[in-house]
Amino acid sequence: MKNTQVIFKSRPEDFPSEDNFEIVQSDVPQAGEGQVLRKTIYLSVDPYMRGRMSTMRSYAEPAKLGEPMVGSTISEVIESKNPRYQAGDYVLGLDGWQAYAASDGKGLRKLDPAQAPITTSVGVLGMPGLTAYVGLLDIGRPKEGETVVVSAAAGAVGSLAGQIAKIKGCRVVGTAGSDEKCTYVVNDLGFDVCINYKTQDLKEAFKAACPNGIDIYFDNVGGDVLDAVLKRINVHARIPLIGLISQYCDAKPRPGPNLGSILSNRALIQGMIVFDHTDRTPDFLRDMTQWLREGKVRYREDIVQGGLENAARAFIGLFEGENIGKRIVQVAPDPTRKEKR
Repeated sequence: MKNTQVIFKSRPEDFPSEDNFEIVQSDVPQAGEGQVLRKTIYLSVDPYMRGRMSTMRSYAEPAKLGEPMVGSTISEVIESKNPRYQAGDYVLGLDGWQAYAASDGKGLRKLDPAQAPITTSVGVLGMPGLTAYVGLLDIGRPKEGETVVVSAAAGAVGSLAGQIAKIKGCRVVGTAGSDEKCTYVVNDLGFDVCINYKTQDLKEAFKAACPNGIDIYFDNVGGDVLDAVLKRINVHARIPLIGLISQYCDAKPRPGPNLGSILSNRALIQGMIVFDHTDRTPDFLRDMTQWLREGKVRYREDIVQGGLENAARAFIGLFEGENIGKRIVQVAPDPTRKEKR
């Protein structure tokens, strides 16, 4: 039995490619005293990983060349010499792009398949969900009747932020990159309007969709959408800055939008890194679980088959707009998932 690993081989200058990775086979690690050996079932791929591929100063250390690419994993414990875990447990961890991993168990979170599908731990009940929850509620501070714009509205984070805004009584306008995504955002997620930023004139579209201006802009993308939004923000608008996916693959920093309207409207724009807000996890899990149970929040998972050999392609597809909802790579069979799926 071998351990398949996807090694981070080289740093991309702009758009990542499969050449930046190398698939290798190594020995499966052994579980030492106090350690837990895990078999990866699912691998989460997320836009933030592009930032980890760079050496630019950031909130986290760059991914290391010659090691498995970083990433969240959902695994099954297959051997344990640690009293906190036993064989057959399912855990959330940060094992990266590899089939097996062993550690002392620190940083692992047990998952209960009877409470929710284990895939939700990297989606609606995981980092994307917490990002949407804290960004919208703590930074956006929505009030009933306000207008909220959410970019990347069909993505793992934006889709949830918009639904939370609806729960809070707001008018919610999304942006997405295809008519298919916009239909999903309005018909399935309950947004009031969705703008196709690739085919519609943003200035005119926001004028029509936000006749009373914009009170909150939940920004996942930056770029042209941010520029258009800034022209319609209201006095004391709030802008949770969650991501800048439109420019993650730029070789050089691009000129930013004119922030004059931020000054004149005394708007708040605040960057957010979800790992600073883990203290909000209990409240998030309580509220999101209840909203899911009541049918107030819906989610979609884009599970990519093909195992680790397809991980790089699945990751690159995030920047090509392939996914709707949370993208996950299935690495091994999931014993908790019924065959009907």
